[in-house]
Amino acid sequence: MLNIFTLVNGRLFQEEIESLEELSRFQPIWVDLESPTLEEKRWIKQYFGLSIPEDAMDEDIEESARFYEEDNGELHIRSDFLIADDDEPRTVRCAFILNLHNANLRSQGVLFSIHDEDVPVFRLLRMRARRAPGLIEDAKEVLLKLFDADAEYSADTLEGIYDQLEKVGNTVLSGDVTDAMASEVLGAIARQEDMNGRIRRNVMDTRRALSFMMRSKMLNAEQFEDARQIMRDIDSLDSHTAFLFDKINFLMDATVGFININQNKIIKIFSVASVALLPPTLIASIYGMNFQYMPELNQTWGYPMAIALMAASAVVPMWYFRRRGWLK
Repeated sequence: MLNIFTLVNGRLFQEEIESLEELSRFQPIWVDLESPTLEEKRWIKQYFGLSIPEDAMDEDIEESARFYEEDNGELHIRSDFLIADDDEPRTVRCAFILNLHNANLRSQGVLFSIHDEDVPVFRLLRMRARRAPGLIEDAKEVLLKLFDADAEYSADTLEGIYDQLEKVGNTVLSGDVTDAMASEVLGAIARQEDMNGRIRRNVMDTRRALSFMMRSKMLNAEQFEDARQIMRDIDSLDSHTAFLFDKINFLMDATVGFININQNKIIKIFSVASVALLPPTLIASIYGMNFQYMPELNQTWGYPMAIALMAASAVVPMWYFRRRGWLK
């Protein structure tokens, strides 16, 4: 899908383009290509004079080739954006191309973004730019606000992780954790740990992209200060992710501790049963010996006495263990 965004009275308006003729009727500041077809790439090449690299959205591209400036003045930025889906959290690689200097091409002052699927951060910016006049001034502002919205999206997701960990913590610290409950808790903790790690990687990638924009001197003084503020927000997110990792480790250790306690209870029961059955086993072993002269063997009360001794030798240890509280 080819979406173009024009700036009218300080607001960002979206148009879906289905032909090259429609594209020529607008003067966009942002062209968003979601899973672009070969025909849409041809329109971009023909109208704007911009060639979209074949490896624009490759995941395995070298890190050193993700942020660079072409000889013709085009800035290329490849950055990852988080999709905090509960079932399948993931990051989406987005490629940005911005021509600020080559006035011979219609692409000058237009931000081009290429990605394979819709990104929540893009939707968030589009909604804000429609409602808040003056939020966007030019193509550089679009890119900067995308990274700002990305940092805010990560912050909101971190708040959701903390809320989920609070629920898990209440379950764990209730003290009555069964093995089945512990299994569910460990699964929930693992999911939140994975999400927290993805957020940390995402904000690190955003920091690198902002750093490149600041070094390239493409931002004016006000935009440069906005970028510095976003960097400060990202630094606070780093501290929060570290705090959440500590909380996750604590809950993980506490859950594993309860599992060990449950296992120790089972082992204790087996141990008590083994000790309680030792005296009856000893008595049975004595009377099982094949000596000729054993007085009780010739008595009518010999068998009942042996049974009574074995029963008493089992009951007395169990009574003692129960009194000491070892069976709880």
